[in-house]
Amino acid sequence: MGLLELLNIRSKRPEGRVEGVEKVTGSGKYAAEYEVKNMCYAVLVNSTVPSGKIQSILVDKAKEVEGVIDIITHLHKPSVPGMDTEEKIKQSRFGLPIFHTDKIFFKGQPVAMVIAETLEDATFAASLVEAEYQKDSFEVDFNSAKEKVALKAEGKERGNFDSWQNLPFTVDQQYNIKADVHNPMEMHATIAHWTGNDTLKLYDKNQGVNNVQRTFARLFSIPEKNIQVFSEFVGGGFGSGLRIWPHVLASVMGAKQVGRPVKLMLTRPQMFAATGYRPASWQRIKLASDPSGNLSGILHQAKNETSVYENFNDGITRVTRLIYKFPNLKTEAANVPLNLSTPTWMRGPGDCTGVFALESAIDELSYQLKMDPVALRLKNISLQNHPDSNLPWSTHFLDECIDKGAKMIGWNARKATPSTVIEGDWYIGYGMAVGMWNAGRAEAKAAIIMSKDGSLVVQTAMTDIGTGTGTGMQNIAHEITGISKNKINIELGNSALPPAPSQGGSTGLSSVSGAVYDASNQLKQKLAEYASLVNGSFKGAALENILLSDKSISLKNNSTVSVSYEELFEKNNLAEIRLEVASKPGSEREKFAFCSSAAHFCKVRVNKRTGKVKIEKLAVVADGGKIINSQAAANQMSGAAVGGIGMTLMEENQIDAKLGTLIGNDLAGYHFAVNADAPIIEVDFIHKPDPNINPSGAKGLGEVGIIGTAPAIANAIYNAIGIRMRDLPITPDKILMALSHK
Repeated sequence: MGLLELLNIRSKRPEGRVEGVEKVTGSGKYAAEYEVKNMCYAVLVNSTVPSGKIQSILVDKAKEVEGVIDIITHLHKPSVPGMDTEEKIKQSRFGLPIFHTDKIFFKGQPVAMVIAETLEDATFAASLVEAEYQKDSFEVDFNSAKEKVALKAEGKERGNFDSWQNLPFTVDQQYNIKADVHNPMEMHATIAHWTGNDTLKLYDKNQGVNNVQRTFARLFSIPEKNIQVFSEFVGGGFGSGLRIWPHVLASVMGAKQVGRPVKLMLTRPQMFAATGYRPASWQRIKLASDPSGNLSGILHQAKNETSVYENFNDGITRVTRLIYKFPNLKTEAANVPLNLSTPTWMRGPGDCTGVFALESAIDELSYQLKMDPVALRLKNISLQNHPDSNLPWSTHFLDECIDKGAKMIGWNARKATPSTVIEGDWYIGYGMAVGMWNAGRAEAKAAIIMSKDGSLVVQTAMTDIGTGTGTGMQNIAHEITGISKNKINIELGNSALPPAPSQGGSTGLSSVSGAVYDASNQLKQKLAEYASLVNGSFKGAALENILLSDKSISLKNNSTVSVSYEELFEKNNLAEIRLEVASKPGSEREKFAFCSSAAHFCKVRVNKRTGKVKIEKLAVVADGGKIINSQAAANQMSGAAVGGIGMTLMEENQIDAKLGTLIGNDLAGYHFAVNADAPIIEVDFIHKPDPNINPSGAKGLGEVGIIGTAPAIANAIYNAIGIRMRDLPITPDKILMALSHK
């Protein structure tokens, strides 16, 4: 099929993802692909030391390169009103004060930016910029640095810590996880264009255009309405686009300096040091139960790395307060500052890390008790009330997830005694774990526009980062109005559209669905009002009695009554009908607690000669309320589970402790899961809407697809080889070493 034929398909809009045709044909533009008149190109120059102070920056050689327009440094830059004093920099909470300090916090920190007519000129000139540093001591080794940082209480203690310390069935273990990097397919990039002294356009890879808009309005002291941010297509984010990173500010500063649009696109190695990562962590779990398996108490301690210039807490112990009805609970945490860039939220932030330790410890306890891991969890999950707030769950079907997942994996084939099933060179084992996430919802707006031909446009500023939000919006509008999907177009990712929160934390569709739901219903009522001027039967029509088709409006209780849209528009002298609706949480948040949950089941093979772990089968069942788009939801779950496979078996951001530098900071040196590493992942849902969370009944799914994957795999490895692996990633060398001491 040729490109012309593919483009012709676009007009027919085959059912599927609303952005599918644009992605397949290449007509959808990502941040770096927009063409802006008179654009020039920027390349960052990065520090070569991990700590110290810039003594001088030599730029004369770089300036001699043909095509170089200017070079930004901390000594030569445009004014940023929100960062023109030390106090304002602190108040901005921007993070790294790029080009506003001579201090070096980590190796790879941007110290200069070359702007040139072409990318080639800028790249060559950047290689000629030389900086001289006063070097300072540095610390990049998390394992040694964590010993110097004291734990502090995190959250309210529950019950009495001393009351359960001497119970006979106790687990007290430590768990370590190396840092993981988001590595989305699309590079982070920004095109900054000052269209006037106080008007700015940004084409930027991010997960929330309104957040970017607000940030730069604050930094440059201009009205938000003067800034327009585009992020319509995003090639993966996983959390890396939730923050506004220093390179975005650098591009805006560069455009201000040269008076022209500036494009800045990071390289893959630069992204390792500039757009966040899941921080390395240490955890200790101590938990106990009575002989019947009733959990009595837990101590969860956690430390995660952060940067020396910004304090990032990943919230690792949060999940421990969510799943089980521990009568006694104590959590403590600390952040460990290192000479590395700031970490950030990565899919399932904090909870994904915390649940590895929690669910591994629960599994260890099950073997002590000689109790089925499924039975132990079902006995202790808090299905009625949130363990911390004691609010009743609005809906919570994790028990059903477990029951269904156990059947899907064939749990009855699991042997209770580890290391007893061997086929040739392969040990075989089964493992499971559960995951939960607070199902959030934020205020969001959406607009719906109807034309005379009956076609609809549904708009929101929210960015669809590949999660299927746009398709979900189309499905809701179709379900409520009855108008065919091929007549419903979706517009997103533009700050000029009705404002919406960032796409993250599994709140995207949960937030915007309410606005689309309400706008669709209001459209039906508005059409009935207009139709009443053509036919009086529509006057005061009840919402449930109004029917829409692709061509006309009619009444459910009177099939003979119908008014065409063409007649309705002409009679009311309308060019279009536009409705904008805001939807937000209400008093239900005071009455109920909300959660999404999932059960993860895994069957593995572990090779006794090579240490290779082969995941033979992975089953995930989620309670996500009403599933608006089953295919996209299943894709989210399986994609998240693949991320969990990488986290468990291979992902590791390696650091040279002597040089303070990242090792393997590219896609050749950093290993993550690909198709060959993952089986066909079986996904299913409970399909029970939550009547209180929002009008659609949908709960978030993105996070629970990964929260629980890692411990399920690790628990399966234990069942296979009889050796508990408490440090991630679980690589073949670690398994071989463990087997050699067995």
